[in-house]
Amino acid sequence: MTKKLLYTLIAIPVLVFSACSKDYLDTNPTDSYPSESVFTTVQNAWSAINGIHRALYIQYDAQDQGGQGSIMINNDMLGDDLVMTAAGNGWFNSNYQWLTHRNASATFLKFTYLFYYKIIANANMIIDNIDKAVGDDGDRKVIKGQAQAYRAWAYWNLVQMYGKRYDATTDNSQWGVPLVLTSTTEGLPRATVAQVYTQIVKDIDDAIVNLEGFNKKPKSHISINVAKGIKARIALTMQNWEVAATYAAEARAGVALMSNADYKTGFNDVGNKEWMWGSHQISEQTTYFYSFFAFMSANYNSSNIRTNPKAINSVLYGKITNTDIRKQVWSNDGQDVPVPTGGVRFPFINKKFLVATASSIGDVPLMRAAEMYLIEAEARAHLHQDAAAADALYTLAVNRDPQYTKSTATGDALLQEILTQRRVELWGEGFRFYDLKRLHLPLNRTGANHTIALTAGVMEVPIDDIRWEFLFPQDEINANKAIQQNPI
Repeated sequence: MTKKLLYTLIAIPVLVFSACSKDYLDTNPTDSYPSESVFTTVQNAWSAINGIHRALYIQYDAQDQGGQGSIMINNDMLGDDLVMTAAGNGWFNSNYQWLTHRNASATFLKFTYLFYYKIIANANMIIDNIDKAVGDDGDRKVIKGQAQAYRAWAYWNLVQMYGKRYDATTDNSQWGVPLVLTSTTEGLPRATVAQVYTQIVKDIDDAIVNLEGFNKKPKSHISINVAKGIKARIALTMQNWEVAATYAAEARAGVALMSNADYKTGFNDVGNKEWMWGSHQISEQTTYFYSFFAFMSANYNSSNIRTNPKAINSVLYGKITNTDIRKQVWSNDGQDVPVPTGGVRFPFINKKFLVATASSIGDVPLMRAAEMYLIEAEARAHLHQDAAAADALYTLAVNRDPQYTKSTATGDALLQEILTQRRVELWGEGFRFYDLKRLHLPLNRTGANHTIALTAGVMEVPIDDIRWEFLFPQDEINANKAIQQNPI
């Protein structure tokens, strides 16, 4: 991380809330970031955590830079399950063509890098200073625990983008990303993937200790359940199957799956009982055309939605049974979808994501209980614990499809069934690029409704191709002489 870029992250004015501790969870996040003066009291320090929450969904420099939701879109644009139906007004086209993340001068690439390091810089400020704040020790632990969880989550995202995949059978000495762990402005070299994951695991373990017992709302905060869910994700990426299964089960404890009726309401409400973590957006904080829903919903009246509604891979759609409620959130003929006035229709377009009003307001899903069932099932399958894997899968699958019968498959057949369920369930929520990379699978868009014209011919990318690693932004390369660029 360079001095120039780090100054950009931390030199931001802070708005300190004066709310008493019992009211902190009722305070809407603001896009404000901490300075050391915030940490005179624990009460004031809540504004620092609220600032990180708010950073996940603000307007950055361009319409494709609306926070975590935009990065979720990019991660699925790089996969095989999300299909662009037309060129539309141009947004995310080069992402879909595997060009943006391989262009060191691309503004979206720089945004992605700065976005996560902004979270890290502010988490570092909290971790460095919260112990000195005067106030309730329980609140102090929760604030610190959330900062530790955010830092773990941010590095987990970064290392999957910029580093080669973690391989549990090797020493993972390949280059990862710079590890910035204090409020420093020094340019740092890349740590190894092993070193980055060691820090990620330490941070999330520390967070779980500090967040023990913290399960209050709102869901924009990282609760103990969410921290355990992040731990499960990390373990899944590291092929630490037993830990992944255990923490996924613990994370979803006490969290119910949504009803079939709720499944069709647009994935826009953090109040959904299945959601564990999400960015709640109030009307005063609309991000307009920067919003996740301005690109992914079926019904927002943006030029992007009108001209380029997003579709599901037709082959994947064909694997969904007719009695599965999830089949109803796409349309195989493009009809029965509430497209905006003047909007075009294509086969297999989605109505999973909907805006509830004429604005682009919508809560962004960051973690759901369904994902935890899928992590547990996949991890048990990798451990060859077929019965336990089938049990975990059954709970989710029968909720979505009342006609589903518990799988009797074993071995790889069971694993593939679980992975297909994962692709369907988490479509559009930003997991597909990570899943392909961690599972060491090639990109294969052939045989479905992807087109050569819209993909610019990128229908397949083999495993171990250099394009699986993002390039570092050119500004970082120019300013930080200690950093090494990925192969071009």
